[in-house]
Amino acid sequence: MTTHSTPRVALVGDRSPHVTSHVRIPVLLDALAERDGLALDAYWIPTPDAEAPGAVKGFDAVWVLPGSPYDSEAGALAAIRTAREDGIPFLGTCGGFQHALLEYARSVCGLERAAHAENDPGAGEDDLVIAPLACSLVGHEGPVRVAPGSLAERALGAGRTQERYHCNYGPDSRRLDVLRAHGLRFTGEDEEGGVRIAELPSHPFFLATLFQPELAGDGTRPHPLVRAFAEAAAAHARGGRP
Repeated sequence: MTTHSTPRVALVGDRSPHVTSHVRIPVLLDALAERDGLALDAYWIPTPDAEAPGAVKGFDAVWVLPGSPYDSEAGALAAIRTAREDGIPFLGTCGGFQHALLEYARSVCGLERAAHAENDPGAGEDDLVIAPLACSLVGHEGPVRVAPGSLAERALGAGRTQERYHCNYGPDSRRLDVLRAHGLRFTGEDEEGGVRIAELPSHPFFLATLFQPELAGDGTRPHPLVRAFAEAAAAHARGGRP
């Protein structure tokens, strides 16, 4: 396997100065390099560009960022599928979490009509994998319980965390069992049992969160999950597993 010194990370999303997480990314990249010695060579890839075959191949990690509805649902899903199938470290936050579940439902579970209510408001209830939340989480902060032995717990070093959200959509509870049956693991819940973290144990590093770890603090101390993602990218660049 070819190795190189600086990990190349694909930041998939439609970059906007109006999306707080997008504005935070440069701060996080600087902090990862200066505090943790984890320099990353990051490239923004708009979702329409991510539709091109091989758009994220050759990268050491893929982060599908918030900012949905994306300009191209197909592009976001294509980037996620490539990372999942090629064993490229993956992080999906907020919209990235939602689309990771959508991609898995369609590509792995065989739910070809699986839909995201924000992207397809006319979809039938039986097809919704991502549905409107009963209560909006825009601006919300709350605790998340993390499953013992999970990737998230190892990265956090704790079984509980306090996280920030900015979303109106989440997984439809009626679809969770079929996702679980096909290998996706849900490893974080809020106090009411709502799913907040998803992982793929068969993958070197595949982690998705409904919350936005990039918004923790002021960005000068990267969230442990972001740091773990950067470490996974560095391991991939060296030709090894995280």
